[in-house]
Amino acid sequence: MIGFRLFETDHGFAAMAWSGRGVCGFRLPAATPDATRRAIERRWPEAVPAEPSPDVAGTIDAAKRYFAGEQIDFSDVPVELGSVEPLFASIYDQVRGLRWGETTTYGAIARDLGLDPAAARAVGQAMARNPVPLIIPCHRVLAAGGRIGGFSAPGGSDAKARMLALEGVQAGGVDASQASFGF
Repeated sequence: MIGFRLFETDHGFAAMAWSGRGVCGFRLPAATPDATRRAIERRWPEAVPAEPSPDVAGTIDAAKRYFAGEQIDFSDVPVELGSVEPLFASIYDQVRGLRWGETTTYGAIARDLGLDPAAARAVGQAMARNPVPLIIPCHRVLAAGGRIGGFSAPGGSDAKARMLALEGVQAGGVDASQASFGF
């Protein structure tokens, strides 16, 4: 069973989904609870509203505190990513090591994994498909030159910039063509 819980943050309505093995989904804040619920149900149609375990409830509370500006480390939160291709799993492991206010680029992740520079595109694809943003902090991965790059969460690149600003990071400009991918 996959359970989920909607909750309000200082940045809007978010949701967390979990299985018996860990958090399997996180929806970054959107303007309305209905938009957040629809996004969770679209990605996890089998998910049902449920009472979270104490561990999941603690992670929900930590997410609320993060969006209130508190420095939070999610690196010890158990995640259940399902069947993820090995390259994406390696990318997620690498990104999960990024701490509060620490950024890197798509190309640097590829290089750190021993991949050729063209693999930066695969890093971007992994970030766009990240089922647990914030817990796997894809907002901390930037485009070349420290530009914001794309962001598939509600609010697009503007939301990414706001999350980075919470952490004291002022990244480069937002490219209007990448402001929101809408998925």
